[in-house]
Amino acid sequence: MKYGTALRATVLASDITPLVGVYDMYSASLAAQQFDGLFVSGFGFAASYYGLPDIGFIAWPDMVGFVQRLRMAFPRQHLLVDIDDGYVDLEVVGHVIEQLERIGASGVILEDQKRPRRCGHAAGKQILPLEEYLEKLNLVLDTRSDLVVVARTDAVDEPEMLRRAAALAATEADVILVDGVRSVEQIRKVRAAAGDKPLVFNQIAGGLSPRLSLSELEALGVDMVIYSTPCLFAAHAAISTTLAELRANDGLLATVTAGGIGVAASTELLQRNISRHHQEPQLASIASVDSYA
Repeated sequence: MKYGTALRATVLASDITPLVGVYDMYSASLAAQQFDGLFVSGFGFAASYYGLPDIGFIAWPDMVGFVQRLRMAFPRQHLLVDIDDGYVDLEVVGHVIEQLERIGASGVILEDQKRPRRCGHAAGKQILPLEEYLEKLNLVLDTRSDLVVVARTDAVDEPEMLRRAAALAATEADVILVDGVRSVEQIRKVRAAAGDKPLVFNQIAGGLSPRLSLSELEALGVDMVIYSTPCLFAAHAAISTTLAELRANDGLLATVTAGGIGVAASTELLQRNISRHHQEPQLASIASVDSYA
């Protein structure tokens, strides 16, 4: 079974599927210890690779290169990739889809924003005319052979949000994402508008959407949850604290960190990324997966 097929089977299973946002290889190494699914967040990648906000700076070769490194180190994890607006042009997005599928991505998220784009939980978002977005989405759907495709709308006005959710549900997209929903009641309305199509919810600390547990979201009819930035924000807090302590202690470095991490623990974590290459790439979360070609 291929990577897209494996993710699709997981999403369609009875339990809700969480995918954790990672921003570099180290955060992915930690996330892979706890979760079967990784989300390549545009917010996190723009921050870590460029040191810039998520407003359209990502170049597609950089993202493809990162996903390739992830797949080499994590042959068993689902990898869902945020490709923003498909990097503007129809020709480009088709090429990116071919590249990502070839290197082993499990799925992609394509949004309906127009440039200059914004994080889905930021003010100032502008959206493409629906027909223009559907042209791009249908190109992605026609180009992929196995990739899971998440169709995303960033509409803010509720009637337009629901109109687009219904329109996206009528396509061959595998999953629907309405980003920046502001209440539980809006989630219920989106669920109704999407019909039988699987629904994903984007949860980000400090974002616009309500803070809900997996069980609460499952009860609302959500099939998959992406956590965009938990690793990035946790690293921000921990690094700031550690460096402040180093400065306050006259440069005296602790033997290990407050969490007990030193050279040995870090090396042990990273060594696993080598050993996985020599094991059969099989997703433990899906009993029906035989192996990947």
